[in-house]
Amino acid sequence: YKHHHYTTRLQHCINVSYYTYLICRKWGIDERSGARAGLLHDLFFYNRREYIRKAGEAFHNSRHPKMALENASRIFDINPIERDIILKHMWPCTLALPKYKETVAIIIADKYCAVMEFLLCRMKRFR
Repeated sequence: YKHHHYTTRLQHCINVSYYTYLICRKWGIDERSGARAGLLHDLFFYNRREYIRKAGEAFHNSRHPKMALENASRIFDINPIERDIILKHMWPCTLALPKYKETVAIIIADKYCAVMEFLLCRMKRFR
């Protein structure tokens, strides 16, 4: 599926995983959990642009972290750091505060990747 209009969800997750790994390594924290959660943070199985929200249902930004965690937990053994990262990567859209530094790392990496994916696509259009 397209993600953030300009890239696939897979490529976005690879990008986020890589930058989360680099940040965690620089900060001297658990880069393995950061990289794993980066790959899993958007593990939901629907096209958010085609999905029709039901009355009273949460918006995508606050709903998909829970869905991603449920899906990741069904497929993999998720440790507490990875759980926190996946569940809270959309902060401040989700109000729960990050518990670990690794979660802060993915919040930074995810926002950075979203902006860069947007800018790189825009730059390609002007060439």
